[in-house]
Amino acid sequence: MTTAVRPTPELATPELAAAADARFEGIADPVEQALAVLRWAGGTFGDGFAVTSSMADGLLAHLASRAVPGVNVVFLDTGYHFAETIGTRDWVSGVMPITLVNVTPAQTVAEQDAEHGPELHQRDPDLCCSLRKVQPLAKALAGYVAWGSGVRRDEAATRAATKVVDWDAKRGMVKVNPLAAWTQEHVDAYIAEHQVPVNPLQEIGYASIGCAPCTRPVAPGEDPRAGRWAGRGKTECGLHL
Repeated sequence: MTTAVRPTPELATPELAAAADARFEGIADPVEQALAVLRWAGGTFGDGFAVTSSMADGLLAHLASRAVPGVNVVFLDTGYHFAETIGTRDWVSGVMPITLVNVTPAQTVAEQDAEHGPELHQRDPDLCCSLRKVQPLAKALAGYVAWGSGVRRDEAATRAATKVVDWDAKRGMVKVNPLAAWTQEHVDAYIAEHQVPVNPLQEIGYASIGCAPCTRPVAPGEDPRAGRWAGRGKTECGLHL
């Protein structure tokens, strides 16, 4: 279980985040860096800390469970996921010492269709992401003072400046990014060594996996995130920016 620390907003500050980032940025080994920052977050914030996972794989959940056994892992169950993603979620929660927190939007897909019209994701993907991802995550994280994500610097230009520990000003929380310095080679090596569950869609070209209507496979050599909202000039759902 996570350390029994009472979560209070006063515990998390921009100054604390900046000091921690300076401390952990100096760890050269990516695995040791990730485990160190996760142990720090668990020890500092206790039950006020959770990590999120899109279930493209179980990498972050695996690392977090090593550092903070019983850690809360938040999954945004948007109602639009591939069956393989839901299966990966169940696989990860079944084999790792984590506490799965399955978060759903305020409306079902059918209720959203009734209010906004069918296929909102085609007409206004930003609004759809807000309703089915951004707002539900904000509500889910309201009970925490720090959270962790699997964002990596090498994933996209918009993520190149990602800090290992940052201040999430929008939510007033500390945000840790244990995989910030990892490359795809680091990811592949860790997954192979520890037999970490991987979403089967990766085997057929889905390099970045989101909601089914807005995700396609990518060609060899293509930008890994080119399959997200293809042709729409959209690269982020709004969770991390």
